[in-house]
Amino acid sequence: MFLNCHSFHSLRYGTLSIKELVKQAYELGIKELVLTDINTVTGIYDFKKECEDFGIKPIAGIEFRKEGKLLYIVVAKEFSGIGEANSIITNYNCEGKEFQETAPEFKNVFIVYPMSNIPAKLKENEFVGVRIDELNFLIRPEYQQLISKMLVLHPVTFKTNEEYELHKILRAIDNNTLLSKLTKKDVCRKSEYLMSEQEIVKGFERYPEIIQRTKDILTQCSFEFDFKKVRNKQCYTKSKADDVKLLRRLAYSGLEKRYGHQHEVAKKRVEKELKVIDELNFCSYFLITWDIICYSNSMGFMHVGRGSGANSIVSYCLGITDICPLELDLYFERFLNLNRKSPPDFDIDWSWQNRDTILKYIFDRYGKEHVAFCGTNVEFKYKSIFREVGKVFGLPKEELDDLAKKPIVEHDQNAVVQSVHQYGKLLEKFPNQRSMHSCGILISEEPITHYTALEMPPKGFPIVQFDMNVAEDIGLEKFDILSQRGLGTINDTVELIKKTRGITVDIRNTSLSKDEEKANEYLAIGKTIGCFYIESPAMRGLLRRLKCDNYRTLVAASSIIRPGVAQSGMMREYIFRHNHPNQFEYFHSVFEENLKETYGIMVYQEDVIKIAQYFGGLSLADGDILRRAMSGKGRSIEKLREVKANFFASCKEKGHSEVMTTEAYRQIESFAGYSFCKAHSASYAVESYQSLYLKVYYPLEFMVSVINNQGGFYRSEVYIHEAKMSGGNIQTPCVNTSEYQTTLQGRDIYLGLMLLEGLETRIAHGIVQERERNGAYKSLEDFIRRIPIGIETVQILIFIGAFRLTGKPKNELLVEARVLLVNFKPENRGLMLIEEPVQEFKLPQLKREKFEDAFDEIELIGFPVSCSPFDLLQTQYRGSVFVKDVLIFHKRQVKMLAYLISRKHVPTKKGTMYFGTWIDAQGEYFDTAHFPDSLKQYDFQGGGCYLLLGTVEVDYHFPTITIHKMAKMPMIPDPRYAYDKEKQYDIHRQIKEDVSMTHRKPYPQAHEIGLPRHKLQ
Repeated sequence: MFLNCHSFHSLRYGTLSIKELVKQAYELGIKELVLTDINTVTGIYDFKKECEDFGIKPIAGIEFRKEGKLLYIVVAKEFSGIGEANSIITNYNCEGKEFQETAPEFKNVFIVYPMSNIPAKLKENEFVGVRIDELNFLIRPEYQQLISKMLVLHPVTFKTNEEYELHKILRAIDNNTLLSKLTKKDVCRKSEYLMSEQEIVKGFERYPEIIQRTKDILTQCSFEFDFKKVRNKQCYTKSKADDVKLLRRLAYSGLEKRYGHQHEVAKKRVEKELKVIDELNFCSYFLITWDIICYSNSMGFMHVGRGSGANSIVSYCLGITDICPLELDLYFERFLNLNRKSPPDFDIDWSWQNRDTILKYIFDRYGKEHVAFCGTNVEFKYKSIFREVGKVFGLPKEELDDLAKKPIVEHDQNAVVQSVHQYGKLLEKFPNQRSMHSCGILISEEPITHYTALEMPPKGFPIVQFDMNVAEDIGLEKFDILSQRGLGTINDTVELIKKTRGITVDIRNTSLSKDEEKANEYLAIGKTIGCFYIESPAMRGLLRRLKCDNYRTLVAASSIIRPGVAQSGMMREYIFRHNHPNQFEYFHSVFEENLKETYGIMVYQEDVIKIAQYFGGLSLADGDILRRAMSGKGRSIEKLREVKANFFASCKEKGHSEVMTTEAYRQIESFAGYSFCKAHSASYAVESYQSLYLKVYYPLEFMVSVINNQGGFYRSEVYIHEAKMSGGNIQTPCVNTSEYQTTLQGRDIYLGLMLLEGLETRIAHGIVQERERNGAYKSLEDFIRRIPIGIETVQILIFIGAFRLTGKPKNELLVEARVLLVNFKPENRGLMLIEEPVQEFKLPQLKREKFEDAFDEIELIGFPVSCSPFDLLQTQYRGSVFVKDVLIFHKRQVKMLAYLISRKHVPTKKGTMYFGTWIDAQGEYFDTAHFPDSLKQYDFQGGGCYLLLGTVEVDYHFPTITIHKMAKMPMIPDPRYAYDKEKQYDIHRQIKEDVSMTHRKPYPQAHEIGLPRHKLQ
């Protein structure tokens, strides 16, 4: 009877989750249900599974609406009917083809029109839906003749009266209007809730033929779908047999390049993997990925293949990854095994500048009918809930800001805010809109609209209407096509080295950078600012604590720095064991045999699986449950408990004591939720080494590229400081020398026009393009003649020193610019056939103070270039101790003057604390810890220089200063406002700092970790 059920996937309309809808139907004894969400099939696969769990017959459908008006409902006779409807919705979403008032020709669906939109003539598969409250209309002659084509129509949208109110709130949000301004046509009817079939039958008791016809229609419908079938593109070549041959040939060709002719271990591993890949029908998946990499290489792009795919020697031989799995003893079964129930995926990174080119190739190469991005459901979040719900209740912007920014306990308790809380709570976990998955691409064998309608988000690539979890459930394995700035930096550095020095650096040859002696020296002292993944204060501190000077230790560091591993206490324990390898015993011989590289600690996901299998005797199937519990989907302790009984029984058979088994399982359970895939860490480590090698040997080219790729962990100022420390002469932007991006000429680094915060991108590019076309600018007047620009923008360029080519002071240029622009007619720009001589202006000499340029620079790019921040202090004092000597002051108090770079918020049991990163007057970095007690009296006061008093604590070679007192040091007044006392300190507030917030629990102390450092019997 229920041909028209909505879930909350009818965005901003339905209020029922799929689970709630099906559960309620079961409780009412309903045996058949049709899901017809508005213009979407997002929920149909979850709906099918839920229905079958409850013994309800699922039927799929779609409700077609245009601009809020119900046109008709499609009910699929069989699954192919959904594909037909998907094509119409896809054309509407992606091609702009409007829905017609009546349905097009469909083969395998029934169409149900509402009474408000009955076509002149009904086709054989078309019917009219009648609601109980519309039955009185059937006495009319025009409807009497249609009774033989009528069905029961009882839409379902909500469950309770409270949810009806929630539906109205959703409609107000969708219509961007006040709740009080909604009209009847904006909302559903109050009768749109599930009721028992008996109630429906009773309502239609005068029309039993309508009831029977509805039952007959539902009997003819089915939703058959095989969730076990793989729906990705089946063959790369013409057949699976040819795929197998091609993959084997490519693997052996790569094997020879990577390992030479006689490497029997590698050959044996290749054979083993090829057998599994073939048996699991993943040949085409490997070959498609290889094809994408080949295209990338042909374009000269850099890529990084990471994630569990780097566990495969076949992917290494195909050039998909650059990690040798033999070198690091990587576990192929972590990526692919015969017991694995879910498909693997390759994570491939490109530079953020190249990714769209790669995506265009994939769509063109494999056909737009077969390729789409994964979707994702963006849920209502804390801030958006209060803003959206508060807005429909009519709250002003100031109150909305308060609701969004303050914790609930600080909200007003008036009736309106209480209503916002009440309905806001109901909206938690509701999908708000569909968006594009950040990287997941699907390539299907059949046209992708067989399974889903497509949508076109603003980014310009079509998306499916479901998320990656549903894609995996229905047999569509995604290809993760990612982007990052680190690769852009490496690529740009290599190109810049070739341009500036004529040297070609083959940075893809990892033997060049990995374990290179000087790079390792930098690594061990944490001299890694700008380097991918190893530049944050926490990572630099870890590198120093480990004295990390080799590839294997860096791989481990890349894993133990992850929040979960550190949270479990394993980072601290690893540091101890690394520095004191003779002060612990292995828990059991299996731990020594399998985890010697990591001192008996399960650092990687592979370690957890090894211990589960070799110590606990778990099967590969149970190992796969562990793997899934450790991965993004279904990361939960519940899944681990499924294998607990098997583990204890097997350990007993192996003769392990109860105490030993309990401790081993405790470690597995605590580590499994936190550990990191080793191949992932190895991939990160290789890229870190590549960037570090370039930083060591080509520091100026490297730092310029970091600046142009808009940095990483820190703001541009820090990278410019690093370039200066590396010997670069920093120059402010110049109209005749600077490009849009920062450039290098010898040792001179000309900051790019892009760094000028008030300069339009269009103007910045125009300045460079005009100079390239018609030569250098000869004067300010020449510039104004050639560039369409107003006085505000000219002033920005004058203040930053971009017209120093003229040799005139800024004050004089400002007067000249105003005179020129008063008399200048924009329509004459570019029309002068004969260049007129530049007018010379005789102006009185205007004196400028010493630091006026520095304050101009702070205003326009956020920091001083022509001097150091320390030069702008009122005091000449520079501190009693400098970074170069701080190690010798362990446990002693020091007084230091420092410029604030960044601070990281960390919650503790006693309140907020911060970790700070600073530079001293000599430009060297150091770190501080600020505990809640000291922050109460001596808190941060924004960006700038501070006098610090604290005690040096050296923890495994890494000094941190625990701050007792600090005070922000006053800067000199802004000399540009010598006659305006009110403005003399305005610009000081623009000095920046980087603040990162975390909400994690404090890391455990050594005594809280509880990892045994001795053998157990």
